[in-house]
Amino acid sequence: MEALQQALSSRGLTVASIPGKGRGLVTTKDFSPGDVIFYQEPYASTPSKLHGSSVCDGCFASGNLRKCSACHIAWYCGNVCQRSEWRVHQLECQALAGLGEDRRKMLTPSIRLIVKLLLRRKLQAEQVIPITPTDNYHLLDALISHISDIDEKQLVLYAQMANLVKLVLPYLDINVKEVAQIFSKIACNAHTICDSELRPLGTGLYPVISTINHSCVPNSVLVFEGRSAVVRAVKPIAEGTEVFISYIETAATTSTRQKDLKQYFFSCRCPHCIKNSDEELHENAIMEGYRCMDKKCYGFLLLDTVKQAFVCQQCSLARDQHEIKKIDNEVESLLSKASTFLSSGKYSEARDLYKNIEQLQSKLCHPFSINLMRTRENLVKILMELKDWRSALIYCQLTIPVYQRVYTENHPMLGLQYYTCGKLEWLLELTDDALKSFTKAVNILRITHGTSTAFMRELLNKLEEARAEAAYKHSTDCISDELI
Repeated sequence: MEALQQALSSRGLTVASIPGKGRGLVTTKDFSPGDVIFYQEPYASTPSKLHGSSVCDGCFASGNLRKCSACHIAWYCGNVCQRSEWRVHQLECQALAGLGEDRRKMLTPSIRLIVKLLLRRKLQAEQVIPITPTDNYHLLDALISHISDIDEKQLVLYAQMANLVKLVLPYLDINVKEVAQIFSKIACNAHTICDSELRPLGTGLYPVISTINHSCVPNSVLVFEGRSAVVRAVKPIAEGTEVFISYIETAATTSTRQKDLKQYFFSCRCPHCIKNSDEELHENAIMEGYRCMDKKCYGFLLLDTVKQAFVCQQCSLARDQHEIKKIDNEVESLLSKASTFLSSGKYSEARDLYKNIEQLQSKLCHPFSINLMRTRENLVKILMELKDWRSALIYCQLTIPVYQRVYTENHPMLGLQYYTCGKLEWLLELTDDALKSFTKAVNILRITHGTSTAFMRELLNKLEEARAEAAYKHSTDCISDELI
């Protein structure tokens, strides 16, 4: 612990005991929005797909991948990544290549993650791989497993998975109970590795970053550059302040967020979660409730049990609850069919159903409804697949006011949605609009993502192209006006 504290001290950080939370990461200097608070490589990581190429095991890049000719499980983008992973994969490869077909089918990303973790621990103990204050198994060992809090069914599952690990690594002296505890630690402490557009790629264990506690209104954000985890400040953080990230999707009601956090065995007490009953009711009614019949009214509806109707709290206009229930049931039925079409790649069929759902939800839901926002997000993705840029832009623009309401000012999701709008506007040759959207995207994503990744370089290039094109169009318009 002392070595870790010394390593963190040079970065303006310390691990401290936080009342009611256990350990937490606290600043010993000021951080500004966009500053890198901490950067860490995973102790162990694995792609989310085991069979068929997905991403490189070494850097999590996609494209030009070749699989390991011996085990047929690992994929690499080139010799550099293959060599960087070789000391661990050499042992893993031998173990995987020796498995029969039936046991290979039982492999999951979680099991592979534990196999790599145990092999790395073995190699560090043998001093084949160096140990540093921020990269050693003792840090993982210190993480809380919460195994005493999980139910018997989950305990049995962890024991079964631990036995599978033992079958993969028969030459290691594996304690099944210890490995079951490691699985429990993964459930509480592993992070989903995402690309720059926050699409999941795999799972990684980052022992120092795992000490950072959760808040639904965090002062920092966790993003990934390849498989490297980077924590950046999104607000000014004064010396002596605890660093927070969000573990979950925050665009949800308090009750939904608290439900999502149960897997981490705590209840959030951040400012966003501590509301009085009236505020809670207001939030639920807007985010998951129904709209007023008057389209000009943005009030929210509450059920009046005497009138047997939903009544707008702003204009008192009533809406029949049976009518609402009927539309609700129709939406649920269509959503089930639409998601099936979408998951099977039948985009035209999915588009038609989601458009019907969006029309029904527009009549049913509050304009700031999360459900309506999710439907429009799906429509944007589907329409972009179908290259219907104009329709995709319409739905993308409709999501922006909701994003502005449910996400914080410098949230990466808001920045990425501005980026999507900008791309669509650029494709439709709406140069001035694209310039505005790209500018808004850059202002946020420069803080959350930095400027050095390929994704950000591409975005900055698009912004410069839009500026140059807009300047050229304005100059030619001025010349035309002068000639007239």
